Amino acid sequence: MCGDTLCSIRMENTMKTTFISAALLAVCATFAQAESHAMDMPMAHEVVLGDLTVSDAFTRATLPNAPVAGGFLNVMNNGTVDDRLISAITAISKDTQIHEMAMDGDVMKMRELPGGLPVPAGQTVTLAPGGYHLMFMGLNGPLLEGETITVRLMFEVAGEVDVQLPVGASNQRMIGHGEMKMGDMPAASE
Repeated sequence: MCGDTLCSIRMENTMKTTFISAALLAVCATFAQAESHAMDMPMAHEVVLGDLTVSDAFTRATLPNAPVAGGFLNVMNNGTVDDRLISAITAISKDTQIHEMAMDGDVMKMRELPGGLPVPAGQTVTLAPGGYHLMFMGLNGPLLEGETITVRLMFEVAGEVDVQLPVGASNQRMIGHGEMKMGDMPAASE
């Protein structure tokens, strides 16, 4: 038997432990559902243009009045000559720009790359959330999960190619090459 105070403390601790366990279980279930949903996302096909291979393309669903959206993909340069993604165009927006997000001191900033994005020979450049990406500005309407949009990419050396971007959930993550590190990306000024 225990005193009233000791039993009260034990009961309080048990309730706190149960509450914390339930909260952690809910968080884990949410992440598992998001990860499971990301794995259900239809993978975009690889598109080959000369020495370039474009893969793992996708975009995210938007809210009805969202003015912008991002496009994400990998570009592998299997050749011996550097190339450059110089522009992109799509019917879903009034303007499409090539952007990067980079740290400026302690602040993450996004900026257009008017000179394009280098695709060095023998390397893969990743356009992913939080880094390089296509920016669809002035959307003509919402992007709906399950749809597919077409984007025409223009490269300095390889030329033009149309790429299909499946529209994933608004929390869609990059599929294929895992985590992206900002330090692994070529400088846009190269």
